[in-house]
Amino acid sequence: MKIINSIGEMKKWSRLIRSKNKTIGFVATMGCLHEGHLSLINTSIAKCDTTVVSIFVNPIQFSPNEDFDSYPRHIELDKQILQTTGIDVLFNPHQKDLYPKNFQTFVTVEDKTNYLCG
Repeated sequence: MKIINSIGEMKKWSRLIRSKNKTIGFVATMGCLHEGHLSLINTSIAKCDTTVVSIFVNPIQFSPNEDFDSYPRHIELDKQILQTTGIDVLFNPHQKDLYPKNFQTFVTVEDKTNYLCG
């Protein structure tokens, strides 16, 4: 399992894989992996040539009344679990890379967010 922390390295790796006409399965998580995650990972491994799992606790997914800082993070345990799954890459980016200083861009999806989790 390769561990990638930078966006640039992830882009480079994915370009290489796509240049070989291989598919990339992507399972996005916030860590604290459980059976639901493992089911998604196993499906990706079965259906795709390569599988990437991300672990990123996304601050913009938390409401003002939710405590981002107390969200559980067990990266070393998650790495151990992922080691046993057969994934190709763990993408564990740094918050400052995804949300640089003065970040201002957001995507709003109309309609779907009215009846799904948003």
